[in-house]
Amino acid sequence: MKIALKLAKEAYEAGEVPIGAVIVLDGEVIAAARNRVEEFQDVQAHAELLVMRQAAALLGNWRLLGATLYCTLEPCAMCAGAILLSRLKRLVYAAPDKRLGAAGSYINLFTAGHPFHQINPEPGILAEESAHLMCSFFQQRRNAKSVSHPN
Repeated sequence: MKIALKLAKEAYEAGEVPIGAVIVLDGEVIAAARNRVEEFQDVQAHAELLVMRQAAALLGNWRLLGATLYCTLEPCAMCAGAILLSRLKRLVYAAPDKRLGAAGSYINLFTAGHPFHQINPEPGILAEESAHLMCSFFQQRRNAKSVSHPN
């Protein structure tokens, strides 16, 4: 999770929502990514999706059996769907996302009885650090808007 948090900080510095993700297989990090939505102008460039693509390319298989995804924020519905479809063994995330989280904070796609795969998300690892980074990012954005558009 520390690697994912480092990637989230890189995303922050690049003007992206600060989310980082890594995939671990057999105790080894096999893929790492950060959000790149703004950079790529692609709503699908979430850290979780990018890291799953990297891992699949490395393994030569879209089924990520036995792998663990670590991410700094609770996945959204789009990413949760991809996590289920990819057959990841575990999902570990840091901070909850009350606005868009699909592991129980907003909705829970992981308890819906998916026909192919079940996964029990594990929240809370380095949650405080991740939440602080997210809050700082959005506070900075709000401050920048108020400076550039004083009323």
